[in-house]
Amino acid sequence: MKISRLRITLLLLLLFIQLPFLNASADIEKFLKELPLKNIQVLEKESFYSHIYEVMFLQPLDHAHPEKGSFYQRLYISHADISLPTVLVTEGYSAGYYYTSEPAAILRCNQIIAEHRYFGESVADSTQWEYLTSWQSATDHHEIIQAFSRFYTGKWITTGISKGGQTAMYHSFYYPDDVDVKIPYVAPLNKEVEEERIYDFLDQVGSRECRRKIRRFQKYALKHQEQLVPAFREFSERKGYTYTLAGGIEAAFEYCVLEYSFAFWQWGYASCSGIPGKRDAPEEIISHMNKVAGFDYFADEFIIEYQPFFYQAYTEMGYYGYDLESFGHSLKHVKDPGFRFALPADTEIVFDGSIQKKLDAYLKNEAEHFIFIYGEYDTWSATAVDLQGNPSCAVFYNEKGSHRTRIRNLEPEQQEKVRSLIIRYLDE
Repeated sequence: MKISRLRITLLLLLLFIQLPFLNASADIEKFLKELPLKNIQVLEKESFYSHIYEVMFLQPLDHAHPEKGSFYQRLYISHADISLPTVLVTEGYSAGYYYTSEPAAILRCNQIIAEHRYFGESVADSTQWEYLTSWQSATDHHEIIQAFSRFYTGKWITTGISKGGQTAMYHSFYYPDDVDVKIPYVAPLNKEVEEERIYDFLDQVGSRECRRKIRRFQKYALKHQEQLVPAFREFSERKGYTYTLAGGIEAAFEYCVLEYSFAFWQWGYASCSGIPGKRDAPEEIISHMNKVAGFDYFADEFIIEYQPFFYQAYTEMGYYGYDLESFGHSLKHVKDPGFRFALPADTEIVFDGSIQKKLDAYLKNEAEHFIFIYGEYDTWSATAVDLQGNPSCAVFYNEKGSHRTRIRNLEPEQQEKVRSLIIRYLDE
């Protein structure tokens, strides 16, 4: 049987369409074999990506002394085209799953998600805390960029959310020539172990009526602990939460009450009209508190998993505490305004505030092509970056936005400005 010319043409066209994908598959797999990787897994294709991989990338434990040991860092590699830009997502914690970041979706380009050292699967055989520093993690990302730049020839972008955004800031501070555009989301720049600017923010955010209602709720919860703690205990037992590190069930309850105002504005999971009152049942009050503040935050399992974060907060990054004095004698169990109970035992903890000051000066005077995204009502906006008119960077605020603010949450005009800036910065 003869094949018509039309069918031959269609077969040839289909072949030519498939060839780039076949070549891309061969090329990227060949390149990956040249890297110090293990456990290369092919993931299901998604959206515009032709290939997605999960790999473990070999890193020195101490970049200044590679002979001291190594660990493998988890990466997710999403391949589109070698000539397109590449977005490096600098996770601040573990990276247990793949997703497409906003910058990568906007540009339809390559993406690499990097799990932070000492989190998730990216851990050494033994924990040596002295190697968990901003410079070590920034150098992890520098090594990733150096390795993958041999394959991806386009521009580079870093982005991260919250602590991931801080991680992107650190990377640019230590390696300012590595990438072309930096997009941190809701990233604080703390200057103290327990940031007092948080207290000022909580005294001014939102409406006066809402702030008063939050404070009344906190004082009510502390005053009626005898009625509420049993419901808190029952809820925690049902969830499997224990609070040994926080000081026991009663102390954990007080910590959750103290956390309430911070978390209320940070996450925006509840409205002022939804704050319960004295007529509500203890079970309803406890359910509401968990929705706002999240009891797992003070649970042993969470603290152990996130101990590397608390170590970083108390050695370099800074954090926040609670204003205990404003609650007078209502607090019966909490004496420490901070989170020192979450730090690793038998480990010397010394805060070095000089790094934050240097980072602050860098952002004001030297940084280029940063696009910062914040939520107006997010408590972490209390310690947002202050560029002091640096014309080479930009800051966008989502009106009444929370810590969940993304580019898609901005006003349409702001969204367009962000997209235009990304393109302009890449062109520059």
